[in-house]
Amino acid sequence: MKLSYYPGCSLEGTALDYDQSVREICRNLGIELVDIPDWNCCGASSAHMTDHEVGMRLPMRNLLLAADSNHDILVPCAACFQRLKAADKALRENSIIWDVKEYAPSYEIIHISTFLARPEILAAIKEKVVHNLEELAIACYYGCLSLRNPRVTDSPNWEMPDTLEQIVAAIGAKPVAWSHRTECCSGSLTMARPDIAEKLVGDIVTAARRAGASAMVTDCPMCQANVESRQSPQLSDGGDGLPVFFATELIAAALSGTYPTKQQKVHLVSPVALTRVIDGASISKEGSA
Repeated sequence: MKLSYYPGCSLEGTALDYDQSVREICRNLGIELVDIPDWNCCGASSAHMTDHEVGMRLPMRNLLLAADSNHDILVPCAACFQRLKAADKALRENSIIWDVKEYAPSYEIIHISTFLARPEILAAIKEKVVHNLEELAIACYYGCLSLRNPRVTDSPNWEMPDTLEQIVAAIGAKPVAWSHRTECCSGSLTMARPDIAEKLVGDIVTAARRAGASAMVTDCPMCQANVESRQSPQLSDGGDGLPVFFATELIAAALSGTYPTKQQKVHLVSPVALTRVIDGASISKEGSA
């Protein structure tokens, strides 16, 4: 299987480990990722919040670059997925007003969780699991951008999604039933209104802990960074933080049977919930430099 790949800016910066885990599991599953050549920022969120045309033309350029290969486009970042989907719909509805003579590619823009939750991919993951994560209780957290607005995302279950739960179950972990899996973490306000961000993140973490989760899983770089970083007031008060893993991060651990020290170090909240499952009381030194 061959897919075009749009990593986006976050996966080449603060979420570099997310990109690495996506590429690792795709290699393990025999999926070839071909980066869109000369791809550019999709404009999320600074461009589309300030200038509609710029916010559309940035993702449109990426789609036109990908059109020649005609492979489905795999997108790990929820914000990038949202922007590429919006641009794709605008071009399909009326490409002429965007100075594009013809736009009718057969490719599909696919968010990473939708792709991994396909039955054949889940079956391949289950077959390759080296270390079952059956002791890990997970609160699956979707956030906003990969699901809403469904007129843009085409999400069939935007109020009651289950793709992350299916992925988590495939590697043996236990998805918990909880109330806040699609609540906003206020990622866009984290710098301007940290007080709001801390309140919403606090509500999310409290709900996950109340449901019995020992960790959270997401597929959004902004959500991962925001939910981990905004737990600091709770930690300073002696509370227990919850690590927020990327779904691909857990898959990589389950397929390899290891969780390298260098990966553990990227977390702001201790990932001990996973290291205990993978290595018992010891911490893997593989990958440390």
